[in-house]
Amino acid sequence: MTLQQEIVGNAMQMAIVNLHPGQTVYCEAGKFLFKTTNVTMETRLSSPSGNGNGNGGGGGGMGGMLRQAMGTAMQVGQRMLAGESLAFQYFTAQGGQGTVGFAGVLPGEMRALELDGRRAWFAEKDAFVAAESSVEFGIAFQGGRTGMSGGEGFVLEKFTGHGTVIIAGAGNFIDLNPADFGGRIEVDTGCVVAFEEGIQYGVQRVGGLNRQGIMNAVFGGEGLSLATLEGDGRVILQSLTIESLANALKKAQGGDKQGPTGGLFSTHAG
Repeated sequence: MTLQQEIVGNAMQMAIVNLHPGQTVYCEAGKFLFKTTNVTMETRLSSPSGNGNGNGGGGGGMGGMLRQAMGTAMQVGQRMLAGESLAFQYFTAQGGQGTVGFAGVLPGEMRALELDGRRAWFAEKDAFVAAESSVEFGIAFQGGRTGMSGGEGFVLEKFTGHGTVIIAGAGNFIDLNPADFGGRIEVDTGCVVAFEEGIQYGVQRVGGLNRQGIMNAVFGGEGLSLATLEGDGRVILQSLTIESLANALKKAQGGDKQGPTGGLFSTHAG
């Protein structure tokens, strides 16, 4: 059953979801706004792929319960390492249609992605807002070299299955396909919101260890690395990075020590 949703608002968008009787949607803890009284709310540590409803193939008896508990512990451990919320909130309409509202945590846009079971979607951490229960949420760890160089690119959220997943980002979104630009684009690591499976995501150094490379890193505001996206598929970028927002707020409060250099000398602690 397709998730009936509408994204409303401008500078800080919200997703209004209308649930059919018995239909369930889940969100990351902290993304819920409001609900009608006939919608029940339940907090769980597991995502739908391991929510203990018998669909995970765990089997019955003590063995099944143990496998279920171990699966939940593994999910929680992955999310803890990724810096994600440890719990999900599940909302189910009872006795009629119900309505639930969700939002992201930063000023910006939201986007509803439709999964058809053929291609997964990957998103930067904290992008996930909500999804219907037929969508599975997972954590994808990038390779050590790529992850350590890319900062935010070390951990990605992964969405598989069928149905609607709602994501959020900062600022405005732009949709691109690297295939339309020679097969490869290079972006600030903090600008990547989400991309389809089949896109190769990596991190490269900004220039060489020469005079221009050092100028780019120190004075260009991008640090030492750029994200690279290659292939044929949909990519969503955001116009505002968390680091630039944090630096702007510090500057407005008179606490910015960054000055004109940016990049390598950024005072952002995140």
